[in-house]
Amino acid sequence: MLLLVTGASGVGKSTVRALAAPELSPEVECVELLDLTPPPAAVTRVWRQQTAELAVRRAVELQPLGRHLLLAGDPVPAAEVVAAPSASGLEAIAVCLLDASPDAQADRLTARGDPGALLPHHQAFAQWMRRQASDPLYMTHVVSDRGWGKMRWERLEELAPAWRMHLVDTTHLTRREVADAVITWCRDALAGEAPVIRVPGV
Repeated sequence: MLLLVTGASGVGKSTVRALAAPELSPEVECVELLDLTPPPAAVTRVWRQQTAELAVRRAVELQPLGRHLLLAGDPVPAAEVVAAPSASGLEAIAVCLLDASPDAQADRLTARGDPGALLPHHQAFAQWMRRQASDPLYMTHVVSDRGWGKMRWERLEELAPAWRMHLVDTTHLTRREVADAVITWCRDALAGEAPVIRVPGV
């Protein structure tokens, strides 16, 4: 299974991975995109989607070993994992969206030194991810326009009726509380007690 922890910038994805990895290992291998490929000259939508495909392939490799992959740390939308060419080889995809109020997101991004001019873009992406959590067909051009040509976007329509993901509002939670919530979700997903997405075969 591929476990995806996603969300916009400032919601706590990288922190969650660092805290969760020791508790989920060795059953779950925890990575971010840069663990799978050398740093690119520029982070582009095509690079993100191509590297999401590498994560999917790694998860497929782990399945026969009874192991799983947790991808966390990057704002990879669930739509990009589902549309990755090799996603049909996954037993299932479980998605956890970390979210935060606009004010909390702004405070966190400011505290870490992100340029203020980028804040409206980060908040707009957070809003899009909230809508996409319940509707995979919402403004799909956000990820498909100028994307990688091998992506299978038609799967989003096939999967729309069964589109499910878990939501953790991190606005008022400590880092440890967020990590604990995600660890619990991971264990529930692996035990078949949390919603998953199953990509149809070719």
